[in-house]
Amino acid sequence: MITPPRVRVMLAAAATVMLTLAGCGGSDSGGGEPAAAPTDKVLHLSFLQDPGQPPDPDIFYAGQGLLLTTNIYEGLLQYKAGTETPEIEPLLATEWTESPDHRVFTFKLREGVTFHDGTPFTSAAVKASFDRRLAVAQGPSYMVADIESVTTQGDYDVTVTLKAPNAAFLDYIACPYGPRMLSPTGLAEHGGDDFAQSYLTTNDLGTGPYTLTAAEVGSRYAMAAYPEYWGEAPYFESVEIPVITDVSAQQLQFNNGQLAAILHDLPSSAVQEYINDDKFANYSLPTMMSNYLYLNPKKGMLTDQANRTALLQAIDAEALVQQTYFGRGKVAEQIYPPNMLDAQFAKQEITHDPSKLTEIAAGLPADQKTVVIGYDSSNPDNQLISNLIQTQLAAAGLTATVQSYPTSEIYGWIGSDGMSAPDVFTALAWPDAPSPYTWGHISWDPDGGLNYLGCSAPPVTDALAEGLVTGAPEPFSTAGLEAVKTGCWMNVADVDDFMVAQPWLKGIEDSHVVTNPNTLRIATLTAQ
Repeated sequence: MITPPRVRVMLAAAATVMLTLAGCGGSDSGGGEPAAAPTDKVLHLSFLQDPGQPPDPDIFYAGQGLLLTTNIYEGLLQYKAGTETPEIEPLLATEWTESPDHRVFTFKLREGVTFHDGTPFTSAAVKASFDRRLAVAQGPSYMVADIESVTTQGDYDVTVTLKAPNAAFLDYIACPYGPRMLSPTGLAEHGGDDFAQSYLTTNDLGTGPYTLTAAEVGSRYAMAAYPEYWGEAPYFESVEIPVITDVSAQQLQFNNGQLAAILHDLPSSAVQEYINDDKFANYSLPTMMSNYLYLNPKKGMLTDQANRTALLQAIDAEALVQQTYFGRGKVAEQIYPPNMLDAQFAKQEITHDPSKLTEIAAGLPADQKTVVIGYDSSNPDNQLISNLIQTQLAAAGLTATVQSYPTSEIYGWIGSDGMSAPDVFTALAWPDAPSPYTWGHISWDPDGGLNYLGCSAPPVTDALAEGLVTGAPEPFSTAGLEAVKTGCWMNVADVDDFMVAQPWLKGIEDSHVVTNPNTLRIATLTAQ
C-alpha cells in the first residue's frame, strides 16, 4: 500500500497533534513502587461512563456494564475463558444436545444451585426466564423470539423446540448478551406491571458468584460475593465500581493504587505509556472487536454507491491502525469481526486508492463536498481515528468536520430517516455472539440493532437467512461480500482488549473471555 507524499505528511502532522493533545492530562505514572495488594478483599475497578442501561440481563445491550451482568447472572452455557477462539462450555446446564436440523435442543441442568433470593434453580426457571425476556421485548429479545415450546422433564431436564431451524441458537445461549436464568419466585413477587424491570434496576435475581449491592446511576455500582454460590467461592468478597467520567482522573486513581485495573477505553497515548511502564502489568487480549466505518446512504454524495466505495478507498486503514492501535490491533482483512469465520471467507478487498474520490470530489457541487464524521463521545480512540480520517478526506478534496455524539443519540439513528446522523460514523463494535449470523443480522439487516445508518441490500439478507438454517460458512461469506459491495461498511481494524492492572492482581488472562469485551470473570481473580 503506497500513500502519496502529501497524505503522508498530513497524516503525520495530524497524528502528532492528536497524540500531543491526548498526552495533555494523560497518565502520569508518578514514579515510586507498585501499590501493595489489598488485605480487605475488596476489588476496586471503574466505569469511564455510566453503563447507560439498568443491569437487567434482558435489557442491557451495551459494553460497559457487562462487568455487572456477566458476574451477577448465569445462563445455561457460556464461552470458555482464557482461549483465543470461542469454545462453548457448561454452566447451569451440564450437558446438551442439538438435533441435526437445529430445531430441538435438550439440556440437563446443574443440581444444587440457588438463586440469590434463596430459591432453588430448576427447569421451571428456563421457561420463566425465556418468557420474561420475550415480554420485556428489548434488544436481546430476538434470541428467544423463535422458541415454539419449552418442555420440562422433571426438575433438571428441559427441551427447547424452535419454530424454525436456527444454527446460531447455542451461540445465543452461551453469549454475554444471551438469556440468563432468573428466579421464577422473584419474578412473580416483583413483577408488577413491568415484568420486574423496576426491581431489577437496583436488585438482582441471578445465580452468579456476585450479587448487586449498589446501582447509583452516574455515580457508583457495587457487588458482593454470594455466600451460597454453587461454584468455588470468589477471592474478592466485594467489588466497588465508581463511575469516573474523566479519563485522566481514572488513570490518576489507577496510578496511585486506588484502582486495581482499568479494563477499557484507554486512549492511545496512555496505552503507549503503560506498555513502557514496568510498574504496571498490561494485557492485550484476544476479542471479537473491530473498529468499523459506517457510511450514510441517505445523505448527500453518499446516496450513490460508487461514491461510497470511492470514499472507503480513500481511507488509509494501515495509517489509522499504526497511529491508533499499535500494540493492540491490526488492519482487518475480513468484513466480519475477528475469530468468527476462517480466514478464507468474507475477504474485504477495498484497495486504497484516493485518486477515485479526488476525481469524484472535483465534479461535486459545493454543497455536497462537505461531510460530517461522527464518533461515540465515550471512545477516545475513535476521536483520534475521526481526526485522521478528516485529514485523509481533505487530501482527496472533501471538507470534513468531526463531531462527537453520546451513545443514547447514536442508538436513536436506528430506524430513522438518517438526516440527524453524520455522513460517516466510526465505532468500536463486536457481535452479540460468535455465530456470523449475529453480526450480519444486527449490522446489515434492515431491522438490525446496530444498523445505525440504515443501509441494507436483499442479497445480504437472503444469504444470512440461508446461513441461519444451515450453519455453513459459505452463505455468511456471501453475505459479507455483498455487504462490502454496498459501500456502506468497512472493517478498519481488529482490536484486542487492552487492560492495565496492578502487578498483584492475578488471573487476568484466565478470567478473560474472547466473546466478552471490556470485562473479566471476577470470581477467578486473586491477589498476591
